[in-house]
Amino acid sequence: MGLDVIIPVYKPDKKFDKLFAALLSQSVRPDNVILLNTETADNTCVQLARRLERITRKQRAYIRGKINVNIVSVLKEDFDHGGTRRMGVSRSDADYFVMMTQDAVPADDYLLERLLRAVKDEGCAIAYARQCAPLAASMVEQYTRLFNYPTQSCKKTKEDLPALGIKTWFCSDVCAAYKRAAYDQAGGFAKHAIFNEDMLIASKLIEMGYSISYVAEARVIHSHNYTLSEQFKRNFDLGVSHAQNREVFSSVPAMGEGIRLVKGTFQYLLGQKMYLDLLDLAFQSGAKFLGFWLGKHYAFLPKELLRICTTNIGYFEPTNIDRTDH
Repeated sequence: MGLDVIIPVYKPDKKFDKLFAALLSQSVRPDNVILLNTETADNTCVQLARRLERITRKQRAYIRGKINVNIVSVLKEDFDHGGTRRMGVSRSDADYFVMMTQDAVPADDYLLERLLRAVKDEGCAIAYARQCAPLAASMVEQYTRLFNYPTQSCKKTKEDLPALGIKTWFCSDVCAAYKRAAYDQAGGFAKHAIFNEDMLIASKLIEMGYSISYVAEARVIHSHNYTLSEQFKRNFDLGVSHAQNREVFSSVPAMGEGIRLVKGTFQYLLGQKMYLDLLDLAFQSGAKFLGFWLGKHYAFLPKELLRICTTNIGYFEPTNIDRTDH
């Protein structure tokens, strides 16, 4: 029935090496791994291919079967959260595909098997994995992962919107399996998306009557210890996405869910007497709120300020102006 794994790659590091090595030993192997490589001076497609050869040689004893690797070159100025992934899916003819990011390391050999089993269920369009923070992550980050990715699996449908709100659409392309027929029926990933390409297609699929499964048993090790600047920029892009897709997000505003996360984290840290981490939470939350608020009002900001606030400068370049004309 076919299973491909699609991964955008930019300056791969040791986490990517661990991810690729783990794919080689999965109980259910992908037929193809499609790497969307953003070219840099120190990471061309040729250099990436050599890197993969070294990893494969080291993992030879654990390889369960041959995996074809297709490396696709992406210019940095052309990278787009929706468009680049959409292009990657167009390179696959598998019935199922898994979107991943280069820093999501499978926790065991059964990640793909568990995701595939869930997404094959009748009516299911997406099955996404649990993201577990490593022990080295900050306490704020560890609680955030547990808040968004609990230990209990669930299936979400349109009937859950009144109770779950925006969480109904929540899924993550950090690691998510898609049913190709449902993906195509929904029109695929947005051609232009600065952020949230996963939630945008999830909202369509939910409205079409499909379900989304959260598979807590399918685990990847993934977290970020963002600086305040990185947190601000990430949430600025998130705000831009919400502003450009008001028809999607206006009925289920995200602010309430964010406040619930902050309150929960505060109570957890207070209960653990981690008072210094409370200061970290305050600064992180402030950076998130300011970035998100400015992003939602990006249309009123001068282009020079947009370049400072975003993680994706190319998105706001004059040649890509159609992306911001919503």
